[in-house]
Amino acid sequence: MERNRWNTGREVLVAAVLILAVAICSATVFQKLSYQWNWAVMVDYWRVFLLGLGLTVVISLGALVVSIVIGVALAAAQLSGSVVLRWSARAYVELIRGTPLLVQLLIGYFVIANALGLKNEFVVGVVLLSVFAGAYLAEILRGGVASVSASQIEAARAVGFDRIQIFRFVTAPQALRRVLPAMTGEFVSLVKNSSLLSVIGIQEFTYQAQVANAATYNSLEAFIPLALGYLALTLPMAGVAAWMERRLRYED
Repeated sequence: MERNRWNTGREVLVAAVLILAVAICSATVFQKLSYQWNWAVMVDYWRVFLLGLGLTVVISLGALVVSIVIGVALAAAQLSGSVVLRWSARAYVELIRGTPLLVQLLIGYFVIANALGLKNEFVVGVVLLSVFAGAYLAEILRGGVASVSASQIEAARAVGFDRIQIFRFVTAPQALRRVLPAMTGEFVSLVKNSSLLSVIGIQEFTYQAQVANAATYNSLEAFIPLALGYLALTLPMAGVAAWMERRLRYED
């Protein structure tokens, strides 16, 4: 327990030192550029930024939950014994991963959603973002499950485990420990990819930063808070993932 606390404190200290170093380097670079800061013009937009940040949080959480459901379903389909399910899931994954998210958003909203009569930008945005992230999560989960050696599964069967017990006690713990870093990276990407939803009119964080920039012509003052806001959303996710990795770690 004491060792874990020491490791956690050391990681926090290292992260703080790195952030401070980056801040000092950035300030030095901007001084060399002789940029004339004008933060006063952004005072009138802080509420707009907060509203955009809140909407980004809601969108990201919704898309995260739905994408996990999609990813688990697709991974199960690819690992199933049905040829139709395997090939259908594989085609879906390759189609989504092989095309840009921006194109998927434009086609999904202006073509598919319009044809289906869906006018709610928020719902459509969450679904499209989930569809994109779900394809990547499916491959991550499939790879994690496939990485568990067949000898361990056979050993579990030999001691009398059924399929559910094998998955619960043998496959799932090892697969989760192995895919956790990749899943964390995908969740971080999902939060950042939500910035593209501004192209379909969703007034999330990036949209509000663009509005502030267009009104004040102060690009850095508008987009530096944007970068810091996304950093504030993604760093806790990395911290939670690191904590889970320590909880799941065991000696081989």
